[in-house]
Amino acid sequence: MTEASISLTQSAAERVRLIAERQGKAPVLRLAVDGGGCAGFTYKFSLGEPQEGDSSTMCAGATLVVDPISLDMLAGSQVDYVEELGGAAFRVTNPNAASGCGCGTSFSI
Repeated sequence: MTEASISLTQSAAERVRLIAERQGKAPVLRLAVDGGGCAGFTYKFSLGEPQEGDSSTMCAGATLVVDPISLDMLAGSQVDYVEELGGAAFRVTNPNAASGCGCGTSFSI
């Protein structure tokens, strides 16, 4: 694994640790980019183990891992966990996204 050019906030790290503890898994959040969604690409989050070739970053006892293909579209991004009146979710601030949609999980480059 190599050091990722993306970051995980304290809030996101705490949430990853909480979810992982409830599920009896390691606090490793996998972020990937899939084709689809209303803007062309979507963010996909899951708990999982690091794979060969992944990039990773750590914060407050949690690890964020990204596969090499997704990392090209996510370079410079920050993953946060936000709680708002409309709900709570992981949010990606992606400087490479040319546009996004209202759901916050779909973007275009």
